[in-house]
Amino acid sequence: MRDLVEFGMGRTARRTYELEDISIVPSRRTRSSKHTSTAWQIDAYRFEMPFLNHPTDALGSPESVIALGRLGSLGVLNGEGLWARHDDVEAKIGELIDIAENDPDPAAAVRRLQQLHAAPIRSDLLAAAVSTVREAGVTTAVRVSPQHAPELTPALLEAGLEILVVHGTIISAEHVTLVDTGSEDGLLAEPLNLKTFISDLDIPVIAGGVHDHRTALHLMRTGAAGVIVGYGSAEGATTTNEVLGIGVPMATAIADAAAARRDYLDETGGRYVHVIADGDLHTSGDVAKAIACGADAVSLGTLLAASEEAPGRGWYWPSAAAHPDTPRGALLQVAPAEGRASLQRVLTGPSDDPDGLLNVVGALRRSMAKAGYADLKEFQKVGLSVRG
Repeated sequence: MRDLVEFGMGRTARRTYELEDISIVPSRRTRSSKHTSTAWQIDAYRFEMPFLNHPTDALGSPESVIALGRLGSLGVLNGEGLWARHDDVEAKIGELIDIAENDPDPAAAVRRLQQLHAAPIRSDLLAAAVSTVREAGVTTAVRVSPQHAPELTPALLEAGLEILVVHGTIISAEHVTLVDTGSEDGLLAEPLNLKTFISDLDIPVIAGGVHDHRTALHLMRTGAAGVIVGYGSAEGATTTNEVLGIGVPMATAIADAAAARRDYLDETGGRYVHVIADGDLHTSGDVAKAIACGADAVSLGTLLAASEEAPGRGWYWPSAAAHPDTPRGALLQVAPAEGRASLQRVLTGPSDDPDGLLNVVGALRRSMAKAGYADLKEFQKVGLSVRG
């Protein structure tokens, strides 16, 4: 039964919950954290940790996604990011960070980010970045937006793509965009039918973000192997709520998507679609609660931005921050130069941090063990409480 609140005559809204509003309830049985598994498998690809990176240039250089892959997670390149547009990306990011640190105008860095993303996508640079990841021997995943998926995917497949991520702030099963017909008719509204698009591919597709049960269920029906819940939100970096007025608290959004997964499983007689949480995951405790709400894996943002391997050098911005006319994010410093840790330490420790910023997988294992569960699917059954 939904918890509805009346806030005016004839208007009601659903009461929803952030991850910080809930807590995991341990059971009477506990186990050693050494006897837990955080392994995650999507299609034919298995990972020892249920982690991806949010597909932003602040996190996803070819080198950093290779490092993620070697540690047992899934690294995702941004197929429309700086590595697909510029030869000297490190210098461009250095310039961007210098503006963020020294320019008194808080919008100056966003303007420069928009300018950098205004450069055309170069197929040679994109292919080179994808090939670099593929040749390193880790699973190769690339993010594209719905509007550019048809034109970019063939070249990505040729370069060795293994998992395609169709990702936007908000995505639906049918994305309508304007295309140039090249005739006197001018622009024409043409839908990208994800079901048709996905059925023509021989690789798994992860699609999102979604925020409610109905949209998640529709996206699952397209044949997607995974559905992303959220849009990489991070307090201080993401402004989608402020700009568009759109936002669903993550605990509720994940639980709704998990319910859609269950309904789709019944509807198809056994096809399982993975739910991937992407947003408001700032500590290892948030990661544990996201999986407890029903996520199979999580897409990390600020936690990875604090690593030495992250190309953002301690700064984080979501992929939507570079939108050419309606940016929905800003640059956020999450760790000073002297405060960054290795990616391995962020993910697997050891940790001397009491705030849940290091040894994310170790904390997840311990949370599972304290609640008495041995693997991620079991952990989704754990009891939860809501703060009064």
